[in-house]
Amino acid sequence: MFLLSGPEMDGRILGCGDGPANFNAEATRKGVKVVSCDPIYSFGKADIEDRIAATYDQVIGQIRQNQNEFVWESIPSVEELGKVRMAAMQAFLEDYPAGLTDGRYVTAELPTLPFSEDAFDLALCSHLLFLYSRQLDEEFHSSSLLELCRVAKEVRVFPLLALGGEISPHLEGSVERLRAAGHQVSIQRVNYEFQRGACDMLRIQRADGDHQDAADGVIGA
Repeated sequence: MFLLSGPEMDGRILGCGDGPANFNAEATRKGVKVVSCDPIYSFGKADIEDRIAATYDQVIGQIRQNQNEFVWESIPSVEELGKVRMAAMQAFLEDYPAGLTDGRYVTAELPTLPFSEDAFDLALCSHLLFLYSRQLDEEFHSSSLLELCRVAKEVRVFPLLALGGEISPHLEGSVERLRAAGHQVSIQRVNYEFQRGACDMLRIQRADGDHQDAADGVIGA
């Protein structure tokens, strides 16, 4: 969903709002330098494990009720999705204690992060910004994106759709603020689609970075 390739994986990566996902565990095993941040990391392994178990049926039930909003290709069914998600969260739980000790899991949340300017080469944010547009207003989105630009040379956000499948109403205003700050903003198609229609990511290249122009979908061009 982020079009990651060799050069990006060689840098310092921040995963923002990662929750109980296995990206950090998988990337670390491959030698990638990743820090994940989320408020959930203030809890211990047992508490997070209990929360996963307590909410599993509710989450899967909601997906089953709205399964027409998803593309069932690489994952053929709701039941298979449940297995995939539980396997990913189990991988996270196994890695979590060591990751806390190593400083790879940091308790933090947008729109204010406890990292220095230029701490990362790339910041990734999936299924938080834009997805929860009803719960998080435009000021939160704009401030969060600018904060991510403060700590990373490049920022990528996926998806751009809110829950329900419509383009987030906060996208245009957030892009305007980013461009006003001098950042280069583009929308790029990715080779991933599970939420129907969610196949684009926002790519922000920081104003003071030495970046190559984005190839596709520059907003306002």
